[in-house]
Amino acid sequence: MIFESTKSLKRRLSDGEILFGTFFKFNTPQLAEMLGYAGMDFIIVDGEHGDCSYGEMQNVVRAANSVGMSAVVRVPNALDQNIFHAGDMGAQGIQVPNLHTAEEAAEAVRKMRYAPRGTRGFAMTTRAGQYTFCPKDAFLKYTNEELLSVIMVENTQMAQQVPELCKNPDIDLLFIGTGDMSQSVGVLGQPLHENVQSVVEQVVRDAKAGGKPVGIIAGTLEEARHYVELGIQYIAYGAEINMIASKFREVVADLDALRPAKR
Repeated sequence: MIFESTKSLKRRLSDGEILFGTFFKFNTPQLAEMLGYAGMDFIIVDGEHGDCSYGEMQNVVRAANSVGMSAVVRVPNALDQNIFHAGDMGAQGIQVPNLHTAEEAAEAVRKMRYAPRGTRGFAMTTRAGQYTFCPKDAFLKYTNEELLSVIMVENTQMAQQVPELCKNPDIDLLFIGTGDMSQSVGVLGQPLHENVQSVVEQVVRDAKAGGKPVGIIAGTLEEARHYVELGIQYIAYGAEINMIASKFREVVADLDALRPAKR
């Protein structure tokens, strides 16, 4: 319950908006603020491949929210404590990887919601509950109706179950993980391989037929454009580490060009 006067990610997707964000891996709240000031719609705080503690991730979420940007937390797996902590730190969404069945996905989203829709442990003494300053009914309503639940589809087993996933009203977004999908189809490290992209297209078709929006990661502007044209609404443009590394390479190359040519 952070943005009381701002449309949630879930509602923006429902309204047909195309949202752009990026994965966020560093324990650097200032960079999160900068991305918000730059105009990103969201960041995905990476609890799977990043190295932040719960408290450090909460500070990144707090920094994003301070400039009006939404923060989704990707937990490392569907264990109770990971999903509960992500919710308690006041994230606007929770993203769950490493799933293989629709049943596992259903159990994961139940952990994000309160009864009667879920099994999340109740506490108002958290940032999500505004440290008891949020009215209880408003907090429960936001959690059960506005918090964005994101299920990752990153293997062929999950891709085949998209029609079943779409039947679950508590799953808000299906996020295609093309990196792990490349491993699942036997072309590790080649997310643009035709075998991966054919799965992407099938997932998008099945999700559209089932009324669910789709998310994906894009490594270049051309990829992002292609995915928008495919009908994907929620696009993570690489990660902040990619943007920083790219700029570093550019600056160093420009400086190297000033050196006298070696004879």
